[in-house]
Amino acid sequence: MPLPLSHSQRERLAYLELRAYFVGELRRGDLEARFSIKPAAATRDLNAYREQAPDNLIYDRYVKAYVPTARFRPVFGFSADRVLSWLLNGFGDGQALKISRTIPCEGAGNLVQPDFAVLAELTRAIHAGQAMKIQYLSLSSGVAKRVIVPVALADNGSRWHVRAYDRKRSHFSDFVLTRITKVRTLSERVADHEQIQADTEWNRIVDLQLVPHPGLSHPEAVVADYGMKDGQLHLQVRAALAGYAVLRWGVDCSVDHRLDPSRHHLWLANPQTLNDVESAALAPGYGGAGDGGAGR
Repeated sequence: MPLPLSHSQRERLAYLELRAYFVGELRRGDLEARFSIKPAAATRDLNAYREQAPDNLIYDRYVKAYVPTARFRPVFGFSADRVLSWLLNGFGDGQALKISRTIPCEGAGNLVQPDFAVLAELTRAIHAGQAMKIQYLSLSSGVAKRVIVPVALADNGSRWHVRAYDRKRSHFSDFVLTRITKVRTLSERVADHEQIQADTEWNRIVDLQLVPHPGLSHPEAVVADYGMKDGQLHLQVRAALAGYAVLRWGVDCSVDHRLDPSRHHLWLANPQTLNDVESAALAPGYGGAGDGGAGR
C-alpha cells in the first residue's frame, strides 16, 4: 500500500501527472527545474507516483521520458477551471490548499466542462506536432469528420477553441473544444504550411484603440473602469482572437459608433485595424454587422 504523501509532495506529484497527461511526456529534469529539487528527490517523486498509479506511466527509451500509457487514469482531482488556467498561464501550480476564504469571493462560474481525455489528446498532439482525425459537431453541418493539425488553444472568455489547420478546407480555423467528441492521433507527416508558423492570422498582431463610447453621458466612469490613460486604452491582440475580444467586451466597432451605448460602453476608435481580419466577422457593428455571431 502506498505511503501517505506530504502536502509538498502532493504538489509535485500533481504537477508530474498534469504535465505527463497533457503534454504527453515527463522527464526527471522537469521536476528538478520546476521545484528546484535535486535529482535524487525527483527520482523519489517519480517512484512515489508510480506506487500511487503503477499503470499510468511507462518509460519510453526512444524519447527518454515517461509517457502516459493507454490505461492512464488521473489520480488527482483536477477541475476544468484549474486545468484550463494551467494551459492558459503555464504549468505552475499543483494541488491547491483547501483553506477557508478570508472574505466571501465567488465567480460567475464556467459552464464549459471539456472532456479531459479529448483535451489531453489534443494538447499532446499540439506539443508533438501531430495531425489528428476528429469527430466534430458543427452548427451548420452537424456531425462531421475532419483531419486537423492542432496548433494552439484559445480562450474567448466563454469557451475554449482549438486553433488548427483544417485539411478539408486547406485553411486555419477555430474548433470549439467541447464540440470535438472523438479524436485519434495520426502518424502522417505534418507539412510546413500546416504548422503554427504558417498561420498568418495567429502570428499577426493588431492594435485595438478603445475609448469610451461617444454616446455616453459620463465617459469618465468607463475611463475609471478600465484604468485608461488620456481617455484611451491600447490593446495588442492576435488577429485570430481580435473578433472574440471585441465581442466579449461589447465594443462598438462601427465607424459611426451607432450601437446602443447602454450595451456597448467601449468604442473602437480605429476600426480600420480590423480590415482583412477574419475574426472581424464577430465584431459588433463592424462592416454592418450587428452584435456579433456565434461559433460555427
